[in-house]
Amino acid sequence: MSLVEINEAFAAQYLAVQKELGLNPEITNVNGGAVAIGHPLGASGARVTITLAYELKRRKAKYGVASLCIGGGQGIALVLENPEV
Repeated sequence: MSLVEINEAFAAQYLAVQKELGLNPEITNVNGGAVAIGHPLGASGARVTITLAYELKRRKAKYGVASLCIGGGQGIALVLENPEV
């Protein structure tokens, strides 16, 4: 993966996930994530997906993954491919 976009409600949450999964901070939430950009109620999935798509295009990167938590202990992930690379 060239980029990773994780939706986080709190900085401490992101730090725990980064440590547990061994994520590279150089390619993860490169624009600051929800802590910096915002956490729009009901639109977090769209925000994360569009942020990742624009960053893949800007960096001319091939693949990126977006990840979100869902209430009740669930989660979802999406892999995007930049067709221009």
